[in-house]
Amino acid sequence: MTGVPAITRGSTEVPAMRTRLTDLVGCRWPIVQAGMSWASSSAALPLAVSRAGGLGVLAAGPMRLADLRAAIVALRDGTDAPYAVNVPLYRPEVAAVLDLIEELEVPVVIASQGGPRGHVERFHAAGRVWLQVVASVEHARKAEDAGVDGVVAVGVEAGGHPAPTEVTTMVLTRAVVRAVDVAVVASGGVADGAGVVAALALGADGAQLGTRFLCTPEASLHARYKELVLETDIDGTTLLGRGGLPVRVVANQLVRRYQALPAGSDAAAEVAAEATLRQAALDGDVEGGKVEAGQSAGLLTDLVPAGEVVERLVAEMQVAVTRLSALVLPGEAAPAPAAAVAAP
Repeated sequence: MTGVPAITRGSTEVPAMRTRLTDLVGCRWPIVQAGMSWASSSAALPLAVSRAGGLGVLAAGPMRLADLRAAIVALRDGTDAPYAVNVPLYRPEVAAVLDLIEELEVPVVIASQGGPRGHVERFHAAGRVWLQVVASVEHARKAEDAGVDGVVAVGVEAGGHPAPTEVTTMVLTRAVVRAVDVAVVASGGVADGAGVVAALALGADGAQLGTRFLCTPEASLHARYKELVLETDIDGTTLLGRGGLPVRVVANQLVRRYQALPAGSDAAAEVAAEATLRQAALDGDVEGGKVEAGQSAGLLTDLVPAGEVVERLVAEMQVAVTRLSALVLPGEAAPAPAAAVAAP
């Protein structure tokens, strides 16, 4: 599945932006919607993103096999565009999940929380693409050695489970780009088209956005969850569980209880362990549950359909590319207007 299809709107054919990512998976734009437990654990969000030209990602993590099957079928039947399934490899029944993904001919696998060795060759034989989520240069190199097609480098700004080392997306992306020869997707802190272009300027082949897609009608989250994310400023999230496997969450009553206890204590660990993402995501308990979101929450102002989010991102990318193309180094001639990104 190589080559980049053109976008057709009415009678106007608009060429897509070409990067190693778009060539690899066949999406129109170098925009990946992050696989987020509960938020994209149904077909609605990834379907809307893929239809708009990004790479929509179904989050298999919390899904029962029957529900996962139904969602994949809905994606397969709902669009000719590529889509992906995110699979946490630590999941006990991961073998059955991978069997199902292979059976239903999912075009792209995005694996996280476990090593890809032993899986990649099987999916390559079936003509599938495998991307691996990494949080360090070491893990990126190991993933490349295992034969993956690309890596998603997640910096500390990201919601959910960022790197315990707390390296920022800007530094991590640049380091990973310099360390591996496979496609690289930058993730963490990206909320608009300028952020996508910044990732490309660092040498990445695309950008993954999670928090931006939380705030869409298609995200399968309680309304209170989305409202709280939109109310959160850039300094309104924190890492819960530093020193172990931290989770970036919105500061709420749970976080205040946790921070009131001695750092690293058993009592603090118990408070963090007793709260779940499901409490907030499905039940709407945004004070006692884990409201996972990235620092980019502070850059969001509204809740809009996922397809419109993609269109906005593309328009913002055009503005950013045009601005950069107008910059002239001393002694250099002014470049021709950039044509890398076509207007939506």
